[in-house]
Amino acid sequence: MTFNFEEELKKLPNKPGVYIMRDALDTILYVGKAVNLHNRVRSYFRPNIGRGPSIDKMVTLIARFEYIVTDTELEALVLENNLIKEHSPKYNTLLKDDKTYPYIKVTVGEDFPRILFAREMKKDKAKYFGPYTSAGAVKDTIDLLNKLYQLRTCNRNLPRDTGLERPCLNHHIKQCLAPCQGYISQEDYRQRIEGALSFLNGNYNSVLKDLEQKMQAAAENLEFEEAAKYRDLYNSVKSVAQKQKINEGIGEDKDIIAMSKDDTDAVVQVFFIRDGKLIGREHFYMTKVSGVPKEEILGEFVKQFYAGTPFIPKELMLQYEIEDMELIEKWLGGRRGSRVYLRVPKKGSKEKLLELAAKNASLVLTQDREKMKREEGRTIGAVKEIADILGLSQVNRMEAFDISNISGFANVGSMVVYEKGKPKRSDYRKFKIKTVSGPDDYACMREVLTRRFVHGMEEAKALQEQEIDQEFGSFTKFPDLLLMDGGRGQVNIALEVLEELHIDIPVCGMVKDDNHRTRGLYFNNVELPIDTRSEGFKLITRIQDEAHRFAIEYHKSLRGKAQVKSVLDEIPGVGPTRRKALMRHFQSIEDVKLADVEALCQVPEIPQHVAEAIVSYFQNE
Repeated sequence: MTFNFEEELKKLPNKPGVYIMRDALDTILYVGKAVNLHNRVRSYFRPNIGRGPSIDKMVTLIARFEYIVTDTELEALVLENNLIKEHSPKYNTLLKDDKTYPYIKVTVGEDFPRILFAREMKKDKAKYFGPYTSAGAVKDTIDLLNKLYQLRTCNRNLPRDTGLERPCLNHHIKQCLAPCQGYISQEDYRQRIEGALSFLNGNYNSVLKDLEQKMQAAAENLEFEEAAKYRDLYNSVKSVAQKQKINEGIGEDKDIIAMSKDDTDAVVQVFFIRDGKLIGREHFYMTKVSGVPKEEILGEFVKQFYAGTPFIPKELMLQYEIEDMELIEKWLGGRRGSRVYLRVPKKGSKEKLLELAAKNASLVLTQDREKMKREEGRTIGAVKEIADILGLSQVNRMEAFDISNISGFANVGSMVVYEKGKPKRSDYRKFKIKTVSGPDDYACMREVLTRRFVHGMEEAKALQEQEIDQEFGSFTKFPDLLLMDGGRGQVNIALEVLEELHIDIPVCGMVKDDNHRTRGLYFNNVELPIDTRSEGFKLITRIQDEAHRFAIEYHKSLRGKAQVKSVLDEIPGVGPTRRKALMRHFQSIEDVKLADVEALCQVPEIPQHVAEAIVSYFQNE
């Protein structure tokens, strides 16, 4: 049925709620909230009143709209956030990086607690510290604490599993006191956990003092390696402690939020202050910001980011006043469980922090744009350079092939794919040579190319008969340029295969010098020079190295599988599972050979008849 806009606009209630705009394919274009649905939705269909080109374009695509009435504007705000997060509508300003922040989890509910990396807080008996902004910093801190207090990192159920297995490597290198063997009491281990908890709560002085004393004692006893170990730990702890010395207030939790924007992109920078200490910062990209005011972008960020983060600070310091500040305060207060304040500082240290955050956001925006330009030079620019050297109008997809073997053993071929100068690893393919037995690279290359293109043609035909888009076929997309890891010989093989299959694709050889380094390109029976300092040459080298690496990696895997064989595999009734069980129990083949039937039957996986077969085999060997 045709959607009657005039009739549906009349039905809109004068109540708060959320409205959803859809196109002709029923795709959600935009989600918004309104204090008054009747007034807000009708405004989209009036003559242009300065909504901006993006919203004007969206309005022309609206085929129908729907709405959800809520009791309060606060409920509408929450629902709007949920729908935006779920559907990512095309015309909503979106938070690009939907991250979860790491925590340090201490499993204090266990008899022998562990310190773990966690991505979310759960309702368990563990203690959580964070959230932190850097996963790397969290892992470094966990590693430091485990080494410092010699805590266990295994997942054994203690004390139930005590003594069931040998201690791990960490115990042998003196990084774990092996509670799994009963080498430390629960009370002594708990004291070490308390030290780690104290450290995580910011009490570094006792740790520094203890490490300094141990370092000096080891030095006095001429145990210089031990002293060096304590020195390194001391420096690590001191480094962690110093990072916490930027203070803003006493014991306060707040986020400082500022942004920078150009015509197409926006970056929001957040400084995280916890317990009065600046613990880190993070930046976020906002998309679809063209023509959108900064205040609106900042407001969308606050709503979307704090709808997903598990921790809500007491204060948000904002660069600009945003719409619905009181309403958002109420919503965030409900999530936090206590009042939250949104403020826009105009002077003092808080304003200086906002300026600093804004400068950082601007720096990220500038640097990333320059990085993108450099990356474009390395990829798209390099491809254009290659196309110009070869006199081709357009090169998008390039495929390179290589052969790997050792004296003809386990011949394999590789196919790597680059699109717009970047590797497309999902299209890489490996070939196990079927028709060539011996070191004949030309014959191997002929087989690989024939299989690649015949498969592509057959796949394309099958998809065409089923009326399926050829993009769904892995081999159907043919390259704009074939790159051969060699000169005239390899190029001629490729040209012969393509001619036999009636396929027209340019073929270029990568010519090497006496030191096996690429010196030029062989194309149309001519060797073309290429500037070895250019991005085009660097791209050719990367493609060549990648094809070579991929082929060798596959060859090694096949060679390794062929060599992994045990004498036990020759015995009837002994497969991989029983072989592993025997080696776990007896440790060596010699011990298996010396075992009698009774000893072999002590292995749970070995029945009587198999034990007899093993003894008989080695007796007759």
